[in-house]
Amino acid sequence: MGTIEIVSMVAAIILVLNVILASLMVFFERRKPSSTWAWLLVLFFIPVLGFVLYLIFGRDSKREKVFKAKSKYDKDVYYKYLFHDNHSAKKVQEQKKIVANGGRILDSDYLTDLAYLHINSGNWITFNNRVKKYIDGPSKFKALIEDIRAAKEYIHMEYYIIRGDELGKEIVHELALKAQQGVTVRLLYDGMGCRTLRKSFFRELHDAGGQTAAFLPPLILRLNYRNHRKLCVIDGKVGYIGGFNIGNEYMGLVKRYGAWRDTHIRIEGDAIDQLQIRFMMDWNFTNKKSQVPLTEYYFPRRMQFEGVKMQIVSSGPDTEWKNIRNGYFKMMNEAEDHIYVETPYFVPDDGILEALRVAALSGIDVRIIIPGNPDHFFVYWASMSYLGELLDAGVRCYQYEKGFIHAKAVFVDGSVASVGTANMDIRSFDLNFEVNAFIYDESTVKSMERDFVRDLDNCIEITKEWYHTRKWWFRLKESIARLISPML
Repeated sequence: MGTIEIVSMVAAIILVLNVILASLMVFFERRKPSSTWAWLLVLFFIPVLGFVLYLIFGRDSKREKVFKAKSKYDKDVYYKYLFHDNHSAKKVQEQKKIVANGGRILDSDYLTDLAYLHINSGNWITFNNRVKKYIDGPSKFKALIEDIRAAKEYIHMEYYIIRGDELGKEIVHELALKAQQGVTVRLLYDGMGCRTLRKSFFRELHDAGGQTAAFLPPLILRLNYRNHRKLCVIDGKVGYIGGFNIGNEYMGLVKRYGAWRDTHIRIEGDAIDQLQIRFMMDWNFTNKKSQVPLTEYYFPRRMQFEGVKMQIVSSGPDTEWKNIRNGYFKMMNEAEDHIYVETPYFVPDDGILEALRVAALSGIDVRIIIPGNPDHFFVYWASMSYLGELLDAGVRCYQYEKGFIHAKAVFVDGSVASVGTANMDIRSFDLNFEVNAFIYDESTVKSMERDFVRDLDNCIEITKEWYHTRKWWFRLKESIARLISPML
């Protein structure tokens, strides 16, 4: 067989594989039409590379069946425990009863409706929380390490990324010291986010009796279904949730990014129970041999002081609804004065994009901050294409120039905020495992909004005049990125 015949045979095989893959995607996967067409274009016009990209970014129907089963199990076991067998049950039923009778559980019908949206997804509202925010790495990790050192019973940590650098080593060392003292330490990390860590990295912690588990270790370079959650629960008394991973860049020590701007919160109060159940669901799904039992030990009764009202809301392939995305959508649709958004990645779905556009056209002050120093240029170009649409509707858009902004936050009317791990993009809405805090406290929200306004001083505004005169090569990159962004 000659060279030409071999090349022809290989080309034919690739063509057949692409046709089969495209057929499976169209007829068996429940995709949005925009996503389907984007993949078909890639598969047919760049067949070899398209096939490789599908292996990396494409959906996995077997895993999605597993996540669907996980969602049902979580509802039947964990949420049933909290809503029916645990002391939270009475609170949930009271809140549902109030709304069913036309009453409010918060200060307005809008906030009550938003909270009830999340109650229906399994996230009751708590009223007795103390919240402290952190917008820089040194202060956040200083507080976290102090709380780790004060632990008496257990430490539950869940992070997307843990680097093998100075900060990563320091955190693992502190955990190992507590494990040596008899404190139960469980550390869950994402298999892809921590793919560069050596097996020996956790040796000190393992030798001290601490436990670790990797969430979905990738058999291939597969970027979907990543556990993007970042949370910590210590003794049922202190909880953390937000955007900081564990690594030197989050301390502002990596020259490539410079100063790191993020948002993380420390919680004391009943909202910790929701962080706890989130950790237990993820840990027990990952580590079948060493389960965390559902007992009152992990859900202590607390003082019922008056405090910050909030909900911890999860979403991902293991939830029935797109809870965080739906929360964003509800917030934007009900805004009366302003909407402030900070996100490192802005690739919204059609509903979120339209909600922002309609809000701006209605005279609402809509402002969005993205990084001017992006870590993923493909996403940056896609983000610029979406922002360009919003500029014409009156949305004011900004690039953060003082280092890198990684905060994932939405603020509306000084009355409600959502902060956590979910970006304003399709991947966070649909493919990754995320967790956010929805906060209904005017003092806390306005404090965070003041941080947002200060961030504007470190931004360059993306004006309509600049956008409409951008270079041809910039437009080309935007067009390509926008075309295939639905694949995410």
